[in-house]
This record gives sequence, structure tokens and C-alpha cells, in this order.
Amino acid sequence: MEKNILWEAICTLGRAERRAFERFVASPFFNRKSQVTALCAYLLSCIENKQTPEPEAAFAAAFPKTPFSDQKLRLANSDLLSLLEQYWLHAEKFADPARNKIQLAAIYRRRLLDKHARISRREAAEALQGSSHRDAEHLRARYELEFETYQAAASAKRYENFNLQEIATLLDQEYCAALLRHVCLALSHQAVFKAEYHFPMLPAVLQLVETQHLRTLPAIGPYYHACRFLSEGPETEQHFHAFQEVFSGQEAQLPPSEQRNLVLLALNFGIKKLNVGSGDYWPRATLALYREALQRELLLENGHLSRFAYNNIVGIAARIGEIDWADQFIQDYRPLLERRYREAAFSLNSARIAYLRRDFGKALLHLQHADYKDFISSLNAKILLMKIYFESGETDLLESHIDSTHNYIRRQRAAGYHREMYLNMLRFTRSVLRVNRFDALETEALRKQIESEKALYEREWLLRQLG
Repeated sequence: MEKNILWEAICTLGRAERRAFERFVASPFFNRKSQVTALCAYLLSCIENKQTPEPEAAFAAAFPKTPFSDQKLRLANSDLLSLLEQYWLHAEKFADPARNKIQLAAIYRRRLLDKHARISRREAAEALQGSSHRDAEHLRARYELEFETYQAAASAKRYENFNLQEIATLLDQEYCAALLRHVCLALSHQAVFKAEYHFPMLPAVLQLVETQHLRTLPAIGPYYHACRFLSEGPETEQHFHAFQEVFSGQEAQLPPSEQRNLVLLALNFGIKKLNVGSGDYWPRATLALYREALQRELLLENGHLSRFAYNNIVGIAARIGEIDWADQFIQDYRPLLERRYREAAFSLNSARIAYLRRDFGKALLHLQHADYKDFISSLNAKILLMKIYFESGETDLLESHIDSTHNYIRRQRAAGYHREMYLNMLRFTRSVLRVNRFDALETEALRKQIESEKALYEREWLLRQLG
């Protein structure tokens, strides 16, 4: 049953969730099938005892003294999975007390229980006021409360000056927050994968944010500046610094998931800038962002650090000479990588450190265990191998490796701007290899080409090899 979708889903439950789910299944309000209750108990005991469930044992637990039937077991599995889905929906629904009180107020209003409805609306307002979050969902909940207040007043015809302006204002704010958040995610994706997205309402929303001074709202301010620096306009860096200032002052009023998304937007922008630019500012600024995010655990998702962040951090640290820090980092954060990627990511970055310490033999041994299935990880390994061949004087191996890597990249049509950067890297590596070092004009012309190319990976390394 290891690949069973029920088992895969139930294994994601934490200890407290398992206890709550067991009570949920045992409740006759949700479940009256004893075989499903017994099956749940068996599967949860397997998790506790770190055992893999067996179909025969699962059936025996659910249907004691009954001949094994695959069909009956599948039906019981389906029923239990349905209950697990209901449990998750139930838990998710009751996780937001303010929205629950608003819904309860609507129920009371429809049942003509005005006093009860007023109490629920007051409790909803208190819950919203007491919440530490001021994100788009908070604005949406405030809008829903105002609209419910309007419906109650309108149905009773108690006064003529309804709260329609408050509703309109909150609706505008919630829309601005939601649109800017989505535009930022789309622009970040567009920069990597060369997709094209159109936002016809964006100019009006940006103007509204500026004229109504909505940048002071935590749900809007960081996304406004992120949208500006992701748009690659003339004031890109100015908005990046403004984003950092606004975000540092408002982050506590955003939920951890949004803090993480905003940090990732800034990091992706920083990585792109350091990839296409030169100098130390963007590498150092981006590494500082990574260090701060690591310290606040914003890069962890379900307790894991992504292999992409792991690779990026080591690459940037190595680029600015933080080799010892990078070496310690790959050791410290190795256990936080997902198990299926752990050894491959560790091997790749150990190879990077060995290369920087000029231990090419050790680097080659580590590269044997790198991940060659993922495009970016594979390219990082291939480029590192190319650099080792170049610096070792293995010209024939280098030429062959450049050819094979070039063909590999050309086949990756969905690689976005990475594709162009790596192809340029290969092209210039071959040019550096073949340039006539005794011809000063030819060498200087190549240097200027490398310096002027906008999309180029490992620019500094190429310039060092040139002279």
C-alpha cells in the first residue's frame, strides 16, 4: 500500500492532526461505517510504528473474519480518503474565526435573529481588529463584514445613510492588493520563462495606489514596489530599495506565506541582476537577503529548504569569495534538503567548493553524483566540468564537452533566459580558448564583447581566463 493515494495523503498528517482525524472518523455525525474506523486506526498505528501497511493486514483490521476482497478494501480506502478530505476542509474552514463569525451573522440574519446577528458582527469586527495580519485576505474579510452589515441594515430599513462608501473603498483596496500580488508572480515567471502576460487594469491600479496613498497598506505597499522593480522600468533599483524599506516595516503584518513569497520575488530579481550585470553589489545584496531569510526561516517550506535556494546560495557565496562560509553552509543545511534531492545537491555544491580550492580531482568525484535530470542543476554541473577542463588544459575534452552541452541546451525550449545565458557562456568560452593571445587587438575586441553582452553567465570567469 506504499503507493496508495490514501496512504500518501494520511502520511502528511502531523501527530496532533492524527489524533484529531481519528476523533473525526469516530464521530457518528461524519462516519457510521465501523470498517472505515478500524481501517483508520490500523493506518495510523502503522505511522506511529513506522511500518508500511500491507493490504492483507489492512483488510483484516477493517473486515475481521472475512475472506480477503480487493474490491471491499478499495471501497473502504475510498471512504476513508473522502473523510480525510472532509476533515481538511472542516479544519481549514474553522481556522479563520472572523470569517466564521461573518458567515454566522448571515445565518442569523436570514433566520431573523437580529440580536444574535449583531453579536456575531461585533465579534467578527473584534477578531479582525485583533488580527496581526493586514494582507489582501484581511481586506476581503473587512469588505465581507461591511457588506453583511449593509444587508442587515437594508433588510431592516433602519437608516438611509448606508455604509456603501466603506464597501466601495474596501473593494478597491482588496482588488488592488490581489491584482498587484498576481502581477508580481506573473512578472517573476515571465522573466524566467519568456512568457507574455497582459494586465489591462494594471496602469489604472498603479495610478490609484499612488493618488490614494495606498502604499502605506501592508497588503499593497510591498507588492507595488515589487511590481515596479520587476517591470524593468527606469527606476528599477530605486523601487527595489523602496521595497526593502517598506517590507522591513510592514512584514510583521503579513502572514509567513506572503513574507516568503515577497522575499522570493526580491531574491529572484537579485539573481537575475547579478547574472546579467557585473561588480559585487548585486551578489552581496542578494546573499545578504538570503542570509536574512535563512535566519528567519522564510526559505523553509514544510521544514525543507529547496535545492534551488541551496544551489543559489552556494553559487553566490563562492562568487564573492565566501568559500569557507559556503562550505559550512552546505554542511549545516544538508539535512534540510528533501531526501530525494539531498545527496545530489550536496555533491554538486561540494564539487563547487573543491573546484574553488583547486582540488579538481575531488571536484570530479563529487560531480559523478550530481543531479543530471533537473535542467538547471545539470547545467551547473556541466559548466563546472567545463571550467575544470579549461583550467586543466584538457583542450580536446573541453571542445567535445562544449559541443555536447550546446546540443543539450538547444533542446531545452522552455528554459527561458537561462538558455540564452548558458549558450553565450559556451560561445565565449570557445572564443577565449581559440583567441590569438599574441594579437592585442583581437584579444581586446573579445574582451569588449564579453563585457557588453547583457545575457552572460560567468562573465568574471571568462574575463579572468582571457587575461
